[in-house]
Amino acid sequence: MQKSDGMNYAPKGKPQPVCKPGEFVFAAVALDHGHIYGMCNGLIEAGATLKWVYDPDPAKVAAFVQSYPQVQVATSRDEVFQDAEVKLIASAAVPSERGALGVAVMESGKDYFTDKTPFTSLAQLELARMKVAETGRKYAVYFSERLHVESAVFAGQLVKEGAIGRVVQVIGFGPHRLNAPSRPDWFFQHDKYGGILCDIGSHQIEQFLYYADCKDARVVHSKVANYHNKTYPELEDFGDATLVGDNGATQYFRVDWLTPDGLSTWGDGRTVILGTEGYIELRKYVDIARSTTGDHLYLVNGQGEQHMELSGKVGFPFFGELVLDCLNRTEIAMTQEHTFKAAELCLIAQRDAINVE
Repeated sequence: MQKSDGMNYAPKGKPQPVCKPGEFVFAAVALDHGHIYGMCNGLIEAGATLKWVYDPDPAKVAAFVQSYPQVQVATSRDEVFQDAEVKLIASAAVPSERGALGVAVMESGKDYFTDKTPFTSLAQLELARMKVAETGRKYAVYFSERLHVESAVFAGQLVKEGAIGRVVQVIGFGPHRLNAPSRPDWFFQHDKYGGILCDIGSHQIEQFLYYADCKDARVVHSKVANYHNKTYPELEDFGDATLVGDNGATQYFRVDWLTPDGLSTWGDGRTVILGTEGYIELRKYVDIARSTTGDHLYLVNGQGEQHMELSGKVGFPFFGELVLDCLNRTEIAMTQEHTFKAAELCLIAQRDAINVE
């Protein structure tokens, strides 16, 4: 697994199949972001069968086939869409193209699983909402910073068990290493990546809604800036926002592309969850100057102080739940309402952000 570059961060877990071989067939279409590998890993570990891959770039397809030699290479997107055996299409397209691709997938009668951020405009979101209602298909999103991080999964379990009481605040830090020379051109084009709060900020807002059990929230304040990368004038390398949930819980988060070269991984991602009876801190990818391993969880409550090292101990239940949701038409992994609300709020935070010079 690539630790220095978040764009190619693709966690692997233990196989935990929820279906028989061939029972849930999926395809990968549009390989613009390396997160497609994490998405496919999770689905395969849950028992899904990867049948097709399609991308117009032969180099991307060749690299994908090297990782998944069992896959068949499609000659067109329509070849995948027309295969009745395929139940879901996973995609990591250029962000501005994710919404339209999802609509096309749902119109073909299949469920859609896209990398975050799922949209770059509110118009794309509304079209997807209409298409979900019309077709009954799913528009699922890979919010990897919660779904594919074992400490984050376990934190959710602790919160639901009441380990810290009622959650009243979530603070999130999502720093990322830029690695500018390795990035594709679209990464630096604002209309294509959507802005920093829309893009990596989507992780933070989704986590807030989940941990604080909010159905809705309002964006109180948001800011964006390009402090250190003026050679890329459309890049935002810093963003932050404050939200208030419909149940009174609050959030502050900061995201940036300012990770220093001396850090042993691509970003020191952290989450602090404050409850009325305790708090949790997640050090997701590194415990700086102490351990280069990830998935450290610190819990403080009435019973005392605990430090848990969770790598390899929790697993990634989202993927099996998603497979079963698609087969059974349930909403255990994540509700469509939650998915779209997280997307809506990150778009609003981006739209209303103050631009700091």
